[in-house]
Amino acid sequence: MANKILDSSIQNNQNLGSLEDGSGFEKIEMKERSGDAEKGNFEKKEKKVVQIQNVDPNANWFKRTHDTLKGDISSILLLLFLYLLQGVPLGLIGAIPLLLSGKHVSYGSQAIFSFAYWPFSLKLLWAPIVDSVFSKRLGRRKSWMVPCQYLIGAFMLYLSYKVNDIMGDNGGSPNVVFLMLIFLPLNFLAATQDIAVDGWALTMLSRKNVGYASTCNAVGQTAGYFLGNIVFLALESPTFCNDFLRSKENYKDTGIIDLAGYVFFWGWVFIVTTTLVLVLKREVDKSVPSNQNNGEVVPAGEEDEELELGVAESYAVLYKILKLKSIHYMVAILLTGKLAFAASDGMTSLKLIEMGIPKDRLAGIGVFLTPMQIMLPWMIGKWTAGPRPLNVFLLAFPYRIFIGGVFAALVWWTPHFSLPDGKFEYSVYIVWITGYIFHQLATYSMFVSMMAFIAQISDPRIGGTYMTMLNTLNNLGGNWPVTVVLAVTDWFTYKDCVVKGTKEILYACNTKVLADQCSSGGDVCEVAVDGYFISVAICSVIGVIWYKVFYNKIKYLQKIPRSQWRVFPSRSAE
Repeated sequence: MANKILDSSIQNNQNLGSLEDGSGFEKIEMKERSGDAEKGNFEKKEKKVVQIQNVDPNANWFKRTHDTLKGDISSILLLLFLYLLQGVPLGLIGAIPLLLSGKHVSYGSQAIFSFAYWPFSLKLLWAPIVDSVFSKRLGRRKSWMVPCQYLIGAFMLYLSYKVNDIMGDNGGSPNVVFLMLIFLPLNFLAATQDIAVDGWALTMLSRKNVGYASTCNAVGQTAGYFLGNIVFLALESPTFCNDFLRSKENYKDTGIIDLAGYVFFWGWVFIVTTTLVLVLKREVDKSVPSNQNNGEVVPAGEEDEELELGVAESYAVLYKILKLKSIHYMVAILLTGKLAFAASDGMTSLKLIEMGIPKDRLAGIGVFLTPMQIMLPWMIGKWTAGPRPLNVFLLAFPYRIFIGGVFAALVWWTPHFSLPDGKFEYSVYIVWITGYIFHQLATYSMFVSMMAFIAQISDPRIGGTYMTMLNTLNNLGGNWPVTVVLAVTDWFTYKDCVVKGTKEILYACNTKVLADQCSSGGDVCEVAVDGYFISVAICSVIGVIWYKVFYNKIKYLQKIPRSQWRVFPSRSAE
């Protein structure tokens, strides 16, 4: 869950890259790529007109900021809200596995639901279409954003009437397949809306303030994810509501709101606010400033001038990139490198829920990690700014494997500190927060170094398309291993039906039917062999082998001249 937004708070440093998992750096490069491509056909911009605005350097910070953003403040607020809307369904999707785990859903079922995460890792496949196909009457970006947001709202309203039955709250088991089939198109729509809003940000803001688009992206999407995930889990939790929001005489065994009510509320928010944007906000291109009022003509850049690509050209360029000899090892590294961490990253939070750690407490760990997630890339950036950024990746990789083993040890250790009432001592949470801090250090070290290398090797003349492809592969390489590991972990898990209060084994209860039969008879279905530990061990062994195989290859990739990563020759060579 956390990997989908790892995520979501850092932007805009060339040497750092941006944020993890899934979306940060990808969004920045999508913005570079998806701007105004009406001219298409590899047309080059020969001139840039840059608006010069005087800002008093001696004024206070607020005055300077106000002067800088003058004319763009309303657009920045709108972008923040649009990205916030985008983050809400992502947060809800991230909360569902925790809810399912609390209902003792198998890892195989969790693997089925994990397909709902995939659209953001595959959006490159349809991004060129979103950038180039539109209705002139409605507007280039609103042609996609408005229908997507209306459909998201409609999906949420429909889901609000069905989700209790789907989740098994009215008796029965959760219908995980149907749940995935609902959230998969929901995430697809959110990914498509993201492409449209990324492109609109380039024209909604003036050229001098277009850099704030990525800031709006990070802040808005993080806030939306926070509302859809942590706030929801807190308000849904009886423990949190009773401890912090209710008086003792008003204690209840339910939270203030359930999933159906929360989804219903946000469904109407999407529909109402989309209507307001449709009616009140016009698409005005501010990206091309006037050549008056102290404007000046700036010559086109040197060989880094980016080409503008249409739909056909974008797909053709992707094919040419994949044909480069130097890219083949890179693709293998991006698609397979995260298999070593799939078990510990994808299953540890689910194991903690199984042990009785409250969902709101587990989600609250993210609050402690947020400041660190903001600061780490800036701290690591100075080590990845040189010509060998992947050296940091190679140092962090074995350390992250070790952290996976530490997580497995902590999972084994945690139940021993359960109190008689089923709760846990605060020291347990302190230990887990400490463990996640070290985990974030390893994760961000690998992420920042890989993003820095991708930024260095991307052909500057097609930089957006190049980086989008590599980041899509990187995101996909984080999704498929988790899905596979979740699917196979049940094979490694063995359970026995034991007579309650004794150690007498009656029969194996590996399936849900047998487990229910055991429980209905007054006996206990106990885990004899936990597949989680086997999966962590297998992934760690694979990781060690992968590290040995690819270590020299990664070193070699850093030595390849940057010219060999290019699809088109530089302008100086033309």
